[in-house]
Amino acid sequence: MQLSHTRPVAAARFDDPNLMSTAGLVPVMALAQASGLLTLADQQLSVPTDKGANPGRKVASLVGGMVAGADSIADLAILRHGAMGTIFDRPYAPSTLGSFLRQFTFGHVRQLDAVASRFLSNLAEKTPLVSGIDTGRILVDIDDTIIEVHGHGKQGSGYGYSGIRGLNALITTVTTETAAPVILTQRLRRGACGSARGAARMVADALTTVDRLRSQARGAHVGCSCGDGASKPLIRCDSAFYGHPTIGAALRAGADVSVTVRLTSTIKRAIASIDADESAWTPIEYTDAVYDEGTDTWISRAEVAEIPFTAFTSQKKAHQIPGRLVVRRIPDLRPPKDQGQGTLFDIWRFHAFFTTTDPDELDTVAADKTHRQHAVIEQVHADLKNSALAHLPSNSFSANAAWLVAAVMAFNLTRAAATLTGDPKLTKATTGTLRRTLVSVPARIASSARRLTLHLPTHWPWETAWHNLFDSTFGRNQPIIT
Repeated sequence: MQLSHTRPVAAARFDDPNLMSTAGLVPVMALAQASGLLTLADQQLSVPTDKGANPGRKVASLVGGMVAGADSIADLAILRHGAMGTIFDRPYAPSTLGSFLRQFTFGHVRQLDAVASRFLSNLAEKTPLVSGIDTGRILVDIDDTIIEVHGHGKQGSGYGYSGIRGLNALITTVTTETAAPVILTQRLRRGACGSARGAARMVADALTTVDRLRSQARGAHVGCSCGDGASKPLIRCDSAFYGHPTIGAALRAGADVSVTVRLTSTIKRAIASIDADESAWTPIEYTDAVYDEGTDTWISRAEVAEIPFTAFTSQKKAHQIPGRLVVRRIPDLRPPKDQGQGTLFDIWRFHAFFTTTDPDELDTVAADKTHRQHAVIEQVHADLKNSALAHLPSNSFSANAAWLVAAVMAFNLTRAAATLTGDPKLTKATTGTLRRTLVSVPARIASSARRLTLHLPTHWPWETAWHNLFDSTFGRNQPIIT
C-alpha cells in the first residue's frame, strides 16, 4: 500500500462535529442500557458527596470508555470527541470520573460487585453469553495475576510471587462447551498477598452465580440446579489453591474440584507406587506440546495414570477429602550434569493433580485433558491486561478495585455483544479483535425528523456482523445505511 499519486493528501483538519471514531459503542451501550447497567448502579451505589451523583451514568461512562479502548482515566476523553455529545447524553469528563472513583471505599466496591453480578445475569438473559450452561459441563477456573505498577504511591502495592511490584487481581471465570470464558467474580488484593487468600469466598460466590445463571437459563428457581441429574460444576485451579479452605468451599457448594498438587513427599510416594507398575500408564495425545528451554526442544510424548488418594490426611478427619490423584509423566530431556555418563533408562518429569470427579464421567485421559484446559484463564488475564487493566490508574486502592470491577463488566459486555453478531469467529475472539472489528468503526451522523442516522464506511469487512449486532440491540429489520 502506498499513498495516492493522483490525489495526494494536502491538509488535515479536526473540524467536523458530526464524525465519531467509535460507532460500535452505539449498539454495545444500547445492550448495556437494556441489560440494566445504569439502573443497577443507581440502585446499588451510595457514593457520597456531589462526586457520587448520577452513579449510573458515571459507571456506564467508565464501562463505555473501556470498551472503546481506554486503559487510564485520561483515556476516557475518547468519550468526548466529535459527535459523541450528540449521540450520548452529556458524556463525563475524565476528571469527573476520576473524582468519582476516588470517593470509593471498600463498601462501595462491594456494591459495585453486586452491580457486576446482576449485570452479568441480565446479559446472559438477553444474549447467548453462557449458552450451554443448563445442559453441559460447567468449568469454573480461579487464578490470580500481578498487575505491574511503578512507584511507591500505589496503595497496597508490593512484591508478590512474580518478583515485580504490583497489585494482585483474583478472578473466576466460567466456560461451557459452546461459550467462551466469562468472568464471574473479581477482587483486587495487595501485591504481596498469597494466591489463596480469600479464594474460598470467591469460589462460593462464583458457584452461587453459576447456580443462578443455570437456573435462569432453565426458567427455574435458584437452588434447583444440582437436583435434576445435571453434571456438577468443576472448579479448576493450580497448586497455590490446594488447601482445605478452597477445596472445601467448592465441595460444600456442590461442585467437583481439579487442582494441581505440589510434589511433596506424600505425593512422591503415591507417584512411586504408580511408577512401579508400567502397565498402569496410558499414552495420551499431547497436542499442547511443552517447550523445554533447558534442551531447546519440544516435548510432546506423555502418559497418564491415576491412583485413589485422600487429600489432607495430616489434618483432622473432617478435612480429609477422598478422590483421585492423576499423574502425567513426560520424558525429562534436560542434559545430565555428567555429560560423559549416559542413562540406562528413561527419566520422567511428573505433573500431578487431585480431582473428585467421577471416573465414569471423566476417565484418566479425559480428566487430564480437562485439567490442562485450565490455562484458558491465563488468556482472560492477558485479554484484560491488553485492555483496561494495562494500568491501574489511581493511587487509591479502592479506586483501583472499582476500576477492576468496571473492567470486568466491560469484558463481559464486549463478549455478550460478540455473541449477537452471528459470526462464530467473533464469538470467541479477544477484546482487542472485537474492538477493532465492531467498536472502532468511524461514522458520520446525519439528522432528519429528530432522528439520527449513522453513515459508516462502505465495504467494511465486518459489515454483516456489525449489522447483526445493531439490529439485535435496536430491534431493527432494515440496515441503517443504503
